[in-house]
Amino acid sequence: MKIRILSFLVIAISLSSLTVFSQTEGARGELGLPGDNLDLYAVLDLFQKSKTIEDFEKSLNDEKTKINNLDLNDDKKVDFIKVETKKDGDDYTFILRDPISKSDTQDIAVIMVSKDKNKKVSLQIVGDKDLYGKDYIVEPSSTGNTGVTANPAYKGAEPVTVNVPAPTTIVVVEQAPIVQYVYSPMYVPYYPPYYYGFYPAYFTAFSIMAVGIYRSNHYYYHGGGYGYHNTTIIHNTNNFNNYNNSHRNSSNRVSHNNINSSRDGNRNSASTRDANRSSASTRDVNRNSASTRDANSNRASASTREGNRNSASARNGNRASASSRPSSSNSMGSSRSSGGGYRSGGGGGGYRGGGGSGRRR
Repeated sequence: MKIRILSFLVIAISLSSLTVFSQTEGARGELGLPGDNLDLYAVLDLFQKSKTIEDFEKSLNDEKTKINNLDLNDDKKVDFIKVETKKDGDDYTFILRDPISKSDTQDIAVIMVSKDKNKKVSLQIVGDKDLYGKDYIVEPSSTGNTGVTANPAYKGAEPVTVNVPAPTTIVVVEQAPIVQYVYSPMYVPYYPPYYYGFYPAYFTAFSIMAVGIYRSNHYYYHGGGYGYHNTTIIHNTNNFNNYNNSHRNSSNRVSHNNINSSRDGNRNSASTRDANRSSASTRDVNRNSASTRDANSNRASASTREGNRNSASARNGNRASASSRPSSSNSMGSSRSSGGGYRSGGGGGGYRGGGGSGRRR
């Protein structure tokens, strides 16, 4: 009994540990997609603080900033991300691209800076759907939110919800150094000359880190203190649609990897369902076995009770036989007594004979 109790306690503790671990993983806002290795909150914060687009590109690929952990060609090394610029009037689209091979390029995200007719500047970063799911949008925010998902438009099996308190830092987009730069007369469009295998001298491909460690390093961006939040609304839809229809690059390799990952996930789910069915069948078999044992036990008990009744009957019969034996002895004694009387009668005959002899005299 003690062993069973200890085993139950061990299982309960293990399950509670798994629950805490899964909650910890969920709290990091992981999507289960390649974009988990490039935190767009951190990217947008770096973009606003950069002085020029070239400076932003350099900092993004610097190992010291620990922002880039993307590896789309699966060589266990961080990929170089280049930043290309598209301009249409007062609307800018900065495209983050990953040349993962000589013939394959994958867009990672676009940063859109727009100025409306009232000279109000809006700033958003939109993750590519192959890396972040549909409508993954991050923007500066000056108000808190009660709760948002890591990607509000991502319809996964278990969407992650993170509580976001009111930010302690208010982001004024117009005051951001990079925004002031692109709308100043000093702005010069930047066109990176780099491609797969040809990178700037400052860049050296470094080893990637585990996604859990990476997400933990940048979790503070998601706590609201840096003034960013998720949304599903794109401010400049014309600008985004123009990019999406004319300039977006998508890698067959990334799409293929995503499809395989989805299939593996479905197989794992199917295996889990099969295992659950097997467990249910095993439980049913065990229940049937238990029922069989109970039935056998009941039969054995019934047989035993019948045997006990027979034994009791036999004992009662033996007692009855024992009671009959004294009666037989009495009968025999009575018979002997009667026989004695008969003999006495014979003596009487002698008496009569004696009497007869007296008469003869």
